[in-house]
Amino acid sequence: MDNTDWPWPDALDALVAAPDHHTLLLENERVRVLETLIPPGDTTPVHTHRWPSVYHILSWSHFLRTDDQGQVMVDSREVESLAEPPAVLWSEALPPHALQNVGDADIRLVSVELKETAA
Repeated sequence: MDNTDWPWPDALDALVAAPDHHTLLLENERVRVLETLIPPGDTTPVHTHRWPSVYHILSWSHFLRTDDQGQVMVDSREVESLAEPPAVLWSEALPPHALQNVGDADIRLVSVELKETAA
């Protein structure tokens, strides 16, 4: 998706809307690298991830991902094929969502957001 086609406001960007859970590690015109940390019991504010990403999962816990209306999109407790850390996963860009850590360990990952699309 071209950056100009993104339908959600910049105010929902992960670094703006959920800065307590996302840290910028590197950014240039091609990539943005974020570290995400969600302690047990924490819930992120509603936010987006504008670009598709490669996620390096460093530590894992069960979670609920809800949309901006509070409807459950993913309950990790119901997913049988979750990768154990360390793991590397692909994700398309994510529309407005919140993530609640419902487990007993930190959710910690590094994401490499790919700003450029394939030609």
